[in-house]
This record gives sequence, C-alpha cells and structure tokens, in this order.
Amino acid sequence: MAFKKELKTIAHLAWPLLIAQITQTLMGVSDTIMAGRYSATDMAAVAIGFSFTLPIIVFIQGITLALPPILSHLNGANDSTKVANYTQQMVWLALTFSVLAVMFGFSFESITQYIQMEADMGKIAIDYIQYILFSMPAFALYQVLRNYCEGLSITKPSMVIMGIGLLVNIPANYILIYGKFGLPEMGGAGCGVATALVFVAMFIATLLYTLKSKMLAKYDLYSQLYLPDFAVIKECLKLGLPIAMTILFEVTLFAVVALLLAPFGSIVVASHQVALNFSALMFMIPLSIGMATSIRIGYLLGEKRPEQAKITTRCSFLVGISIASFTAGFTILFRTYIAELYSIDPPVIELASSLLLLAALFQFSDAIQVISGTALRGYKDTAAMFYLSFVSYWIVGLSIGCILGLTDWIVPKMAASGFWIGFICGLTCAAVLLGIRLRYIQNYHIQLLQKT
Repeated sequence: MAFKKELKTIAHLAWPLLIAQITQTLMGVSDTIMAGRYSATDMAAVAIGFSFTLPIIVFIQGITLALPPILSHLNGANDSTKVANYTQQMVWLALTFSVLAVMFGFSFESITQYIQMEADMGKIAIDYIQYILFSMPAFALYQVLRNYCEGLSITKPSMVIMGIGLLVNIPANYILIYGKFGLPEMGGAGCGVATALVFVAMFIATLLYTLKSKMLAKYDLYSQLYLPDFAVIKECLKLGLPIAMTILFEVTLFAVVALLLAPFGSIVVASHQVALNFSALMFMIPLSIGMATSIRIGYLLGEKRPEQAKITTRCSFLVGISIASFTAGFTILFRTYIAELYSIDPPVIELASSLLLLAALFQFSDAIQVISGTALRGYKDTAAMFYLSFVSYWIVGLSIGCILGLTDWIVPKMAASGFWIGFICGLTCAAVLLGIRLRYIQNYHIQLLQKT
C-alpha cells in the first residue's frame, strides 16, 4: 500500500516537471533543427556556442537547485516562516553569478582565437554566445522563482511557463534566422537572440504567477525585502555549489567533446550534436522523476519519515528503468528518422544514426545515476556527489573517450563514436558509485531517527 501511494505521489509531482523539462529541451531541439535547416555550418556553430553557454546556464541552475530541498524540508516540518528569507537570499546568490556571466560575455571574443574552427563557424558561434550570456540575470531570477514553487510541491506553473517559452522560441527563431518582417537575416546567431527573449519572457511570467498565486500567499515572498544574510547565503552555497558542480561535470563532459571534435569538421560536430540533442530530450524523463523524488524525500524527512523516503526512491528506480527500456528501444528503431528531423545532409544523417545506437545504450545508466543523484539532493547530501561525479565523468568517461576518439592506442581513431563509448563508461561508473552512496545515506537517516 505504501509503495502504491508513493508511486502516485511521485507521478503527481513528476508529470508537470516532465512536460516542463521536455519543453525546455525542445527549445534546444528547435534551435538545432532550424539552424540545421538553414545550413550545416550554422548548425555546427550553434553546437559550439551551446557547448560554451550550457555549462554557465547549468551552473546557475545548479546553484538555485539548492532551494527545493531546503524549502521541501521546511514544508514537511510545517515551518513556513523561513521560506521568504531563504528564497530571497538565493536571489542575491544567483544574481551575483549571472552578473559574472554577463562580464564573461563581453570578453568572450578574445578567447575564441585559441580554438581551431572554420572562420564562418566561429563568427556565428561568438554572436550566439554573447546574446545568450547577456540575458543571464533574467534566467537566474526565473530559476530562483521556479525552484521556489517546486520546492513547495507546486510543479504545474513550471509546465505552463515553459510552454510559453517554447511558443516564444519557435517563431522568434524563424523570424531572426531568416530575417522576416524587415529584420536582418541572422542565421544561427538568431537562435541566441531568440533564447535570450525566451529567458526574459519566462522570468516575467513566473514573477506574475508568484505575485498573484493564492497557494503561495502564505509564504509572503514579496511583503518584506531581506538584505543579504551571509550566513544563509553560505548555507545555500554549501548545498548548491556541489549540485552545480555535479551537473557541470556531466554537462561539460558532453560540451568539451564538441570542442575536441571541431577539428574533424562541421559534419562530425553536427552529427554529434544531433545525437546529443535527442539524448538530452530522452534524459528529461528520468530527470523529472528524480526532481520529483528529491522534493518528496525532502518533505518526508521534514516529517521525520525516512523509511517512507526509502520507499519513494525504490518507486523512482522502478519507473526510471522501465521508461529507459522503452526510450532505448525507440531510439534504436527510429534512429534514421530521428536524424532526418535534424538535418537534410546525407553524411550528417548517416553518422548521427550510428551515434544514436550508442546513445540508446547509456540511457539505462543515465536513468540510475540521475535518480540516485537527485535523491541525494533531497537528503541534502551533495558534497559526495561532487567527488563521485568528477571521478566518473572526467577521469573515467573523458579519459576513455579521448583514448578511443583521438588516438590509435587501442583501435584506430574512432572520433565521435569513441567519445560516445566514453560517455557510456562514465555514466555507468556514476550510476554504481551514486547508488552505493544513496544506500548508505538512507540507512544513516533511518538509524539516526531510531536513536532519537
């Protein structure tokens, strides 16, 4: 009965998060597809630009992900008086990092001279990157308000607001890429402008929701301005920085590979981006389950029910692995059709189809590791994830990828395929190590309650 109840609760929390995450990923998918339809060079430039901006975006997002476990613990303990202060301190923290991102955008052009790539591709990538980085303050504020809602188990607004973002993104891409309504034809760089507009639109929509929502009224988020409290900010940073670095280790593993593949030419980079982009879409399913698990675990620990939190995790693993079986089979069966959605160039379609076979294989490990990692967030155990992720993604995954992709040490250079085998090895290592850590933390919390 307890298992069935938790399954329903996780499903109730997860499905709006799933739609929100898929919608967010579809924005990146639409960027890639629409740039690819314009030209392979623009698609590759967007891939390179995405590789630079994504680590910054996920770092800021990761910092703000400290908020849901904090707020869910407070919510479970029925302590709403501290919610507004914690949320506003996260605003100060996130804005600080977003301003640093804007400053980086101003100096970025000088960095690209050290990267070997085609001249046209480099110019488009620089423009794309700068447009996105200049919108980081709006993105940071959106993420804080989104996690404020989700930490209090209110997940549907994220779904609706992400839908608004997608509705802005697709027509903006079309207008700016192709230069409609008298605007200049910007090609792939137009995707950067469109993304910046989306971040601003989503921030405004979330702000309006949190101002008007009756469910959030009791938390008094806007009734008082809290000046920076460095003790609370330090607490948020202590929890959020390992989360940000954990996500960063995984994301940069993929992003760095795009840069390492740049010397192989736009066909290889574009094919890698197709496989990566579609894999990210499939990844949103276990990620959403994990996010719901984190919220639920925090709430249950606030209620001092660690045994029930353990049941929640088992439910999540069962659902995640079942869904991974389906998505992996779908990827294998329809890999050629998937590649054709992204590109009209036969060489890109052929190479991307082969990479999608490898992408299907790591979906099992990816599901286990992301659910384990997000469950640990709910336990506020984030420091260990930092170290385990570094070992898994950079020492194991990237090392194997470089050996197979760039050298003839074991087999002839495999280029993109070698790196994707490295991805599989890194994610499998993370799944094992994070799973062991999760089991230890679960038992620790149960024993701690028994002693008190």
